[in-house]
Amino acid sequence: MGKEKILVVEDEDAIQELIRYNLQKEGFDRVRCCDSGEEALTAVAEFAPDLILLDLMLPGMDGLAVCRHLKSDHRTALIPIIMLTAKSEESDVVVGLEMGADDYIAKPFSTKVLVARIHSVLRRVSGSTQPEDAAGNAAAALKRGALMMNRGTREALLDGVPLNLTFSEFEILYLLARRPGWVFTRSQIVNEVKGEDYPVTERAIDVQMVSLRRKLGRHGGMIETVRGVGYRFASDYRQEE
Repeated sequence: MGKEKILVVEDEDAIQELIRYNLQKEGFDRVRCCDSGEEALTAVAEFAPDLILLDLMLPGMDGLAVCRHLKSDHRTALIPIIMLTAKSEESDVVVGLEMGADDYIAKPFSTKVLVARIHSVLRRVSGSTQPEDAAGNAAAALKRGALMMNRGTREALLDGVPLNLTFSEFEILYLLARRPGWVFTRSQIVNEVKGEDYPVTERAIDVQMVSLRRKLGRHGGMIETVRGVGYRFASDYRQEE
């Protein structure tokens, strides 16, 4: 760790400098800061960050608009984003996660916790480049009917058409598709995709499932809800028409 480039998008100078100081103290010597959403988009193109710390409450273009813009562009969609928010309400967290943010932390926050979250997200992203099967072994592309996925290349195709999935959506779909018919609880999905003790509510998982099914379109039935338990990939799914 330490070689990664981190972009801090925060309009409060004191918080911005506090984050920069602590990241550099932890060995992240390539940190760039900016004050607005518009400046952030320019910085992403110039700086090519490995991770973005994004405040939601920004002057002008707010953090959610920045997140939406980055996640809708294939050139920047896989850059992990940790949201910084003064709002801890579930609705704010759900909106950000649905747009594709990878984590969030509410202000005021401990710098130790923030650094730990950064390390966790970077580990998940770097680890996601190695495809594996249900037993943890190296695997080729996974195929389930009209769906083809390759965790190594982060490619997901449905009827031969690329799916524009967020990092979390890809991980959730890959997790379910590896073991058709196996029921995963919401907490298991959080632990497998985000890591243990990740502070996401069951409602947030449900919202991500709604978004994922919407992107799957007529194939949305491949993900089944097991009432009172969780979700599974339909073992007998044959939607080909």
